[in-house]
Amino acid sequence: MLMNNTQSQVYDVVIMGAGMAGICQARHLLLNIPNIKIALVDPRPEERADKDMKVGESTVEISTLMICKELGLYDYMIENHPPKFGLNFHWPKDPAKTENTDDYFHLWATRQPPLASVLINRPKFERDVLKMNKEMGVEFYNGRVVDVDLTSGDELNSVQVKLGDQQLELKTKHVIDAAGRKFIIGRKTDNLVFGPENLYGVNNGSAWMRVRNVDRTIFHNGYDPANATCSHYYATNHWMGHGHWVWMIPTDTESMELSIGLVHHNDIIPGQSVNTKEKFSAFLEANHNVVYQLLKSGEEVDFHYLPRLAHKSKQMYSRDNWYVIGDAAAMFDPFYSMGMTMMSFQIENVTEIIRAKFAGEADVERKRVVYNNFAVNMIARNNHLVSHHEKQLGNASIMSWRIFLENMWWFGVLIPMYIGKWHLDLPFLHKFGKQGRGAVVAETLEEAYKLFDKLLEKKQNLGFMYTHRMDELPFGYSITKDVSKYIGLSKYEPKHCNIYAEMRNTYFFVALWYLKLLWKGFGLPGLLAPKNFKRVLTLLKISAQSYVDELIFDYQTRNIPTNSAVAKQREEFKNYQPRTELQSWQNLATVDANDIKLPELAEVGS
Repeated sequence: MLMNNTQSQVYDVVIMGAGMAGICQARHLLLNIPNIKIALVDPRPEERADKDMKVGESTVEISTLMICKELGLYDYMIENHPPKFGLNFHWPKDPAKTENTDDYFHLWATRQPPLASVLINRPKFERDVLKMNKEMGVEFYNGRVVDVDLTSGDELNSVQVKLGDQQLELKTKHVIDAAGRKFIIGRKTDNLVFGPENLYGVNNGSAWMRVRNVDRTIFHNGYDPANATCSHYYATNHWMGHGHWVWMIPTDTESMELSIGLVHHNDIIPGQSVNTKEKFSAFLEANHNVVYQLLKSGEEVDFHYLPRLAHKSKQMYSRDNWYVIGDAAAMFDPFYSMGMTMMSFQIENVTEIIRAKFAGEADVERKRVVYNNFAVNMIARNNHLVSHHEKQLGNASIMSWRIFLENMWWFGVLIPMYIGKWHLDLPFLHKFGKQGRGAVVAETLEEAYKLFDKLLEKKQNLGFMYTHRMDELPFGYSITKDVSKYIGLSKYEPKHCNIYAEMRNTYFFVALWYLKLLWKGFGLPGLLAPKNFKRVLTLLKISAQSYVDELIFDYQTRNIPTNSAVAKQREEFKNYQPRTELQSWQNLATVDANDIKLPELAEVGS
């Protein structure tokens, strides 16, 4: 029931939630749809509280590209947030001895990644981008959403906002839930899915703290001339153990602020054993003492605990013009910072659907259906990445192999897909789904994880697989190599990157990785087992299909420049004539010699 003093405003889009997802979505819409009228609603003030923190403060390549490239915030990020130099992973050599980094086996990032990523101070980012959005025309309502009336079809939706003693009614065709765990639309539409039985067995919680002015030399003194060309501290450091992992993320360079958090699996570590600051600190002291020392070296800022991390949505983009993005849509585990990655794809999907509706395009409903299916399936595939973690996290051998495999998909398929905007291309998404190329990723991961479980039972040491080296697989394979040269040739425009070449390369080398796992883990019987052999053949088949598509794509785009800006400059340069003269900046002929004063020379010997 609306209050009598209710006022009504009409917008093109109302975004509920002005956190990371909401402000990024608003800016993306503003940059891509001229004259769009947007309202942002959030109960938190514009000057975000110092303790207004979320789980994780780290981006990876795709979310960095979205923030910096698509939102035009390169300079802002460089000037306000720390750089990130990849992911480091650490396993105790002896769980009873974790006093310093020498007590761990390490998977260090050895060099700066080919694509940048950043660490992020969330309150600062959200405050600053909200301000930018307001300057671009967004209306910000510092109030609480008390109800939302979702209509069918293209009828206007109604968002009721309590603003102090006043209640507003915001009318809008498009309503976006970016309000995180408030789950405004999720609860209204029975759209949420909880429980490990529905979430690939994932049953996790998280505790985290921030501290300032830490003594980072407890972790590393910064001197490592023989092993790396990048900082170990300015990375996301993962401290691994049975049933858990601990993150260590620097979020500010001036205050030396550090975010330290634990993700634990309830089957192994019950939530009530780590759900207070004292219990969390005691856990670190016992299991990762070097991290505990870091925490105690600084000034405590805050503590948070979430008993249940994982959830997902049945639908992402409705035909009734509502959308769920960010944590309001899905969350499993921040192990690879995949929440912001999925958010990046979601933001571009939503903008394209709304843009197409504004333009009255005939295929807009098909876009919505295909994008929705892609987003739902991406949740399933990406979050397979944390299934079976509860038993495997503490095994350095198995997890190093697993991290290698998961990075193959990341650099080989997802990054080029995002850069080339293939996630917006309907024919590609149709082919990707119809031929089962996406499903094969999830199936391969699931089968590999089951094999790892068997190896755990055998207590077999597979050896340590180094993600950043080029000698783990034949032919000098490197995870970060872009075979279609999309980085080297700046193929950053939509569909200039040959996604099929990247897929051909990735599926082929995943097959070789799988063969190596079978041979080292199970010998000839495992290699020749029909189920395993069929998996390898399926990967090789899709690699071959992708090679055909690669050749077709190369032929179809043979007359298209790899980068239009470079092609334009090369064309203009054909008329370039070298000139050696300078343009006059001072007419010396009009200067009187008497006006030119020379400095007095000091006397010799003075």
